[in-house]
Amino acid sequence: MTANASLFARLFSLEGKAVLITGASGGIGSAFAVAYAEAGAVVGVHGRDQQRVEQTCAEVAAVGGKAVPLYADLGSVAECRGLIAEAHQKMGRLDILINNAATNRRKPIADVTEDDYEFITGIDTRAIFFLSQAAHPLMKAQGGGKILHITSINIFFALDTVSVYGLSKGAVAQLTKVQAVEWAGDNIQVNCITPGFIRTPLSKPIWDDPKKASWLRNRIPLRRPAEPEELVGAALLLTTPGGNYITGQNIVVDGGFLAGGSWARDEE
Repeated sequence: MTANASLFARLFSLEGKAVLITGASGGIGSAFAVAYAEAGAVVGVHGRDQQRVEQTCAEVAAVGGKAVPLYADLGSVAECRGLIAEAHQKMGRLDILINNAATNRRKPIADVTEDDYEFITGIDTRAIFFLSQAAHPLMKAQGGGKILHITSINIFFALDTVSVYGLSKGAVAQLTKVQAVEWAGDNIQVNCITPGFIRTPLSKPIWDDPKKASWLRNRIPLRRPAEPEELVGAALLLTTPGGNYITGQNIVVDGGFLAGGSWARDEE
C-alpha cells in the first residue's frame, strides 16, 4: 500500500495480508472467504470436509484470489495449535484470525448428555480460546493483528433447546473483552460479531420448520433471515485498518431483532 493510495484503499484494502477463517467451507465462512479474497488477502480456508473446502477454494479462485486449504479437527487442542502453525507456514504470515466454526445439538436441558456438553463447548469455546492463544505470539511478532469471533443472538435472547450453545457463545463474548484488554499493547484488536438469524446449514432445521420460521419472521423487523454475505461489511470493518481503534466490541447484525417488536405488525 503506497502513501499515495486513496483513503478508502488505506482503510479497507487487505493487499499483502493473510487471513485464516475457520469453518470456511460453507455458510458464513465461505462468504467471508470470497470477500477477503476480493479485498486482497490470501485466505486460509479451514474445514473438515475436503469436497466443501475445495469448493470454497474454487470460489476464491473465481474472483482472482488465492486460497490455501487447511484441515483440522477443532475438537482437539493439539490440532487447533497445529492449524495455526500450518496456516502461518503456508501463507507466510497470519494477520487475521476469524473464529467462525461452530456446532450445536438442539436438546432440552434435561436431555443434554455429558458428551453433548463436551462436544459443543469443545468447538464453540475451547477451540476459540486455544486458536487465539496460538495466534497471539505470531501476530505480536509481526507488529499486530486482528482476531474476530462469531457469536450468536442466543447470548442475549434465550431460546429453548440451545442451552449449551448459548452459554458457549456467551463465554466467547466475554473472552473477546479479556483478549482485547490483554493484547492491546501488542497492537492486536479483538472483536466479535453477533449474528441474528442467518440462513446457513447450521440454522437449516429452524428455517425448515414452518412454525419456527413464521415465529421468527414475525419478530424480526426486517421480516426475513439474513444471508451470510450480509455479515461481510461488519467483518471487514473490524479486521481492516479502518477498524484499528475498535477493540473489545460486539457488533450485532440481527435485522433489528433486539431493538424490539411492534404491537401493530408482530403476529400478523
